Amino acid sequence: MADEGVEADDTALPTEAAEQPTMFGVLCTDERGQQVLYPSRDEYLDVVGMAAADGFELCIDVCAVDGLTNRSRALPSGIEPERFEVVVNLLDLRGRRRLRVRTQVPADDPQVPSVVGLYPGAEAPEREAADLFGIGFSDHPDPSRILMPPDWDGHPLRKDYAIGAIPVQFKAVEGR
Repeated sequence: MADEGVEADDTALPTEAAEQPTMFGVLCTDERGQQVLYPSRDEYLDVVGMAAADGFELCIDVCAVDGLTNRSRALPSGIEPERFEVVVNLLDLRGRRRLRVRTQVPADDPQVPSVVGLYPGAEAPEREAADLFGIGFSDHPDPSRILMPPDWDGHPLRKDYAIGAIPVQFKAVEGR
C-alpha cells in the first residue's frame, strides 16, 4: 500500500510491491508532511552531507532514543529496529522544508559519525546524547561530558539505568 501523497507506479513491478520512495539514495517516508530518511550508520554522514548541499542549512536538533522497551516502534519495512536511534532534524529556511534523519544504532556498538563538520551547532546536542545515552560520535571535537560530572558512572536516560532518588532536605522556616 502506498503512503498518502505518494503515487504508486502500477507498471513498475506487476508481481511485487512497488518500490518505496527514496531521497539521497535511502528510504524516505512522509510523516505528517515531513520527509523522514532512514540511512544505515554507514550512510548516515553522507546522507546528512547531501541534505546540507541540497539546502538544509540549519540543524535544529540531534537527539537519541532508547528503544529498549519499545522494540515494536513504527519503522518502514526493510528497516530493522536496534536498541538506539539517532535522530537529526534539519531545516531548509529558503525552501521552507523540514527533514528528519533516523539512524538505527546497535547496543553492542553505539557509535555514529559526528555531523559537527557540516553543522557546527550540532556540537552540544551530540555531547548531550553521548552523555545521557552513551552513544559515541566519532570525530567529535569535544567528546567530554556536558551535563553529568566527568566521574559519573553510567548514562541516566538509558531505559536500563537504575532509578534513584536524591533526598531533599528542608530547612525550618523561622516564625512558623
